Amino acid sequence: MSVARRKPDADALRDIMVPMRDGVRLATDVFFPQKAGHGPWPVVLERTPYDKRAARVNEYTLDHPEVFGREELARFFTDAGFVVVFQDCRGRYGSEGRFTKYRGEAEDGFDTIGWIADQSWCDGQVATMGMSYSAHTQMAAACLNPPALAAMICDCGGFSNAYQGGIRFGGALELKQVTWAFRHALRSRAAAADPVAKAALEATDLRDWMQRLPWAEGQSPLTPIPDYERFLFEQWTNGTFDDYWKIPALYAAGWHHSMRQVPSVHISGWYDPYAVTAVENFTGLRAHGHDTALILGPWTHGNRSRCYAGDVDFGEACTFEAGTGQDFVRFRIDTFRRHLTGADMPAAPRVRYFVMGGGDGRRTDAGRMFHGGAWHVAQSWPPENTSPVNLYLTSEGSLSETPPAAPGSRSFVFDPANPVPTIGGPITSGAPLMVGGAFDQRETDDVFGATKPGMPLASRPDVLVFETAPLTRAVTIAGNVALRLFVTSDRPTTDFTAKLVDVYPPNPDYPHGYAMNLTDGILRSCYRDGFERTRALDPDEVAELTLRLYPTANRFEVGHRIRIEVSSSNFPRFDVNPNHAVGDDLSPVRCRALNSVLAGPDHLSCLQLDVQP
Repeated sequence: MSVARRKPDADALRDIMVPMRDGVRLATDVFFPQKAGHGPWPVVLERTPYDKRAARVNEYTLDHPEVFGREELARFFTDAGFVVVFQDCRGRYGSEGRFTKYRGEAEDGFDTIGWIADQSWCDGQVATMGMSYSAHTQMAAACLNPPALAAMICDCGGFSNAYQGGIRFGGALELKQVTWAFRHALRSRAAAADPVAKAALEATDLRDWMQRLPWAEGQSPLTPIPDYERFLFEQWTNGTFDDYWKIPALYAAGWHHSMRQVPSVHISGWYDPYAVTAVENFTGLRAHGHDTALILGPWTHGNRSRCYAGDVDFGEACTFEAGTGQDFVRFRIDTFRRHLTGADMPAAPRVRYFVMGGGDGRRTDAGRMFHGGAWHVAQSWPPENTSPVNLYLTSEGSLSETPPAAPGSRSFVFDPANPVPTIGGPITSGAPLMVGGAFDQRETDDVFGATKPGMPLASRPDVLVFETAPLTRAVTIAGNVALRLFVTSDRPTTDFTAKLVDVYPPNPDYPHGYAMNLTDGILRSCYRDGFERTRALDPDEVAELTLRLYPTANRFEVGHRIRIEVSSSNFPRFDVNPNHAVGDDLSPVRCRALNSVLAGPDHLSCLQLDVQP
């Protein structure tokens, strides 16, 4: 056993090399309480690939908008009586070994928690915290049931199923994996050790490369750093949900039933790519008796103390502080005190979620559209006061609670060479190609792939619009969203995409109105029967697809319209289907597809919502 001995009155141990089961050692910093006796103490662990000593951009609060330094953050917890441990993930910064994104985090996390529990300064309890990748490391380790694990706060991450939210979604690859890999290859040890490789990356324009898809391994912008190129292409080419994906580091949902009952909190935002993960972990763990909580705000990735996401302002009431009554630092300390020290704390609602909407739709002084909103509480997700409602698509382009009486269809040509550009959504790590948040769905000069700046996406011939009449009463949705489509295509494989939009009527600030994106989704048609196998489309087949969209909560005001936009691409959020051959997502052969959506009494295509009374 490796021992990290604390000298009397020492406040920290730095760069302790903690051995893993295979002998690789991970660089670890330990911070000790100075005002809470002589120990042993409970421990809070955060594991990161982003440099254990570097400040996190998300570590700020409403009252402290400057980012906390790592030691400054640690002192909040040590002053509350916790030891704090920060560790570099394998192959990153001070740690030994080879970095392969995500895949070894379960075992390394388990071994690290066990090492901590064996130290004389630990009282046998280890809590975990961290955002994004640091949340993924938590759920990965928890799948292996480390005996000392006592509580978790998973912020914007913690893969429930990376194949269905985080790496892939609906069978398509989330291209934030490309932008992440490129950015961090540039910061990698391999780049630091090879000036020529680093210079090659620095001279690469990723925007140009994205207009030259598909790539091949050895002929991509990541070729100078082979390890990073390799794991990206593994994610891209492992298209079916098979053993590659069914490991603890990527598929916690497969271990929910066997995980020890450790208290956990799952936090995300409507414009964060891990809202699906947070909801699935909450519902899956709760179904197996876990003490778990869920917090969902109108935020982008980790920006829980901001009042806006993208171009839309939700008001001062939308922050984490407003929703919970305390800042995120105090929330974590109090949560860990409750579970690790038995401190008497007020009971918290099991689910806290922000319903967007209710604003006047005018432009704020900061230049954003004011949408507003308010916090709600519930005991479950979807909230227990919601009911499922279907809005049926018609061939005339309407959405209605009344099923269509007459058959009809609408068609479009999907050209992989001219995909629908991404404008906002649940996105992180997308620079320089895309940003997350809510935006008017209208092309601008800074939208990657825009061809007609100033024109709405709904005007494109490859975007089908289905919308209600202007509402005569407000409609509030809160829960999961899905779109059932009956479709045909003249290609053996193609994609269908969906985007839920709150359509504002015109006002003096927005004379064309404002089409605000709420949530989106995609389905690669060959996975319509499930993701473990593929099946080609037959040219004469009417196929039933169910597109899963990200969860959301929104109030559509009187005079607004509920809209669903249907197409076959959302790029660069998702990779573009070549429409050539099933399973060949990187085919250099790109074919146009004639795609149709059917609507009628025999083909009840519908938008499925959870609606509050």
